[in-house]
Amino acid sequence: MARILIIDDDSGLVEMLTDQLTGGGHRVVSAGNLQEGLLLLRQEPIDIVLLDVQLPDGNGLEYIPMITGAATKPEVIIITGQGEADGAEKAVVGGAWSYIEKPHVIRELSLQLARVLQYRREKQKVTTVLVSLKRDKIIGSSPAIRRCLDLVARASATDVSVLVSGPTGTGKELFARAIHENSARADKNFVVVDCAALPETLIESTLFGHVKGAFTNAESPRDGLVKHAHQGTLFLDEVGELPINIQKTFLRLLQEHEYRPVGSSTQQYSDFRVVAATNRNLYECVQKGTFREDLLFRLQAFTIELPELKSRRQDIRELALHFTAKLCQRYGMEVKGVAGDFLDVLDTYEWPGNVRELYQTMEHVFTNPLLGPTCFAIHLPEKFRVQQARAGIKAKISAGIVSPCAFPTWQDHKNICEIEYLRRLKCTAGGNVTEAARLSGISRTRLYQLFEKHGVEFS
Repeated sequence: MARILIIDDDSGLVEMLTDQLTGGGHRVVSAGNLQEGLLLLRQEPIDIVLLDVQLPDGNGLEYIPMITGAATKPEVIIITGQGEADGAEKAVVGGAWSYIEKPHVIRELSLQLARVLQYRREKQKVTTVLVSLKRDKIIGSSPAIRRCLDLVARASATDVSVLVSGPTGTGKELFARAIHENSARADKNFVVVDCAALPETLIESTLFGHVKGAFTNAESPRDGLVKHAHQGTLFLDEVGELPINIQKTFLRLLQEHEYRPVGSSTQQYSDFRVVAATNRNLYECVQKGTFREDLLFRLQAFTIELPELKSRRQDIRELALHFTAKLCQRYGMEVKGVAGDFLDVLDTYEWPGNVRELYQTMEHVFTNPLLGPTCFAIHLPEKFRVQQARAGIKAKISAGIVSPCAFPTWQDHKNICEIEYLRRLKCTAGGNVTEAARLSGISRTRLYQLFEKHGVEFS
């Protein structure tokens, strides 16, 4: 018998599913929206969640990490009337067990339940060894980052090739180093090969080294990067930038782990582990003919895709505080405070440059000659404050509070920003006031006051 939660606003379907499941001996509870469902998850020991996508208070796919992160770690089966390939992909990537279209749910659900329950029984028998992961420079505790760290732990326990992908500035090298530092090769070299900067004329010499007299100015022998990586990790940074005519050289090296220094007649062997990183979609590069498919297969035995900063906003506060402490230490200053308005502005920005851009922004703040013991929004570059002001005015216009040509008072603008922040906080915290207090740094009492002041329901 399983304990099943149905989150769907289609009462007819919920009634049919409840009859079918209770007839099979299962215990069933249901909710018509996400907030009710999350509340039941905190109150009931749930094994399986049947989750609709389009719900009155949000998109179910976006709540999968929050649901699977509940105390009983329930499995999620998506049931939806919209059979879309992108939705199915997002469900699987988000951690759902499976994806069933509503016209087929009555017919297919029994088999899916049997499989997921067998999986849960077997999973409980697996002994998990807790590992203290070295992650000193990877800051954040959002669900997205926790998933990536879980993958780092799995990759570190093996010698499999790893491809770390993600937009520029998301910290691909940090994660690659974390894989190395948590692996059995941690006491050996982590050797970086900057694929975007490799000169085609010196590729073999750079990678494989050369013997004395191999070419003009080769006055002494020199070891290449591959030899330095022996028993350690060879990190191919921005591997998508490799010229197509060089990729064959890399493919052979990764297959054989053998190479010959320039000018030498002797083959040498290097026992290295490969971790590669890219901000490109290598499948698209393969289709365009700019990246070898066989090399891609060799690199991506295990993949880790890093999230954009705007999709892990819960981490912005922690990152800002970390960077503040780091910069204070660098410049020999006492640790500075960070005001709420400073964090509010950071939270509303889209961060196209991701974590790297956030750090550069914090560096810019520390060049401000008016910076005192506390970082306020006024110390941020002008573009951040302009964007926040524009966003506040647009929100007020869309709400019908002011006409497009009116300019809001400071108090009106402040209220608009507070309301928007509280709504986002409520969504991110999943209706949990303790979690909201932790994320915002605001006391529970003050939070209740703010929600009451602006008429925003929290539960």
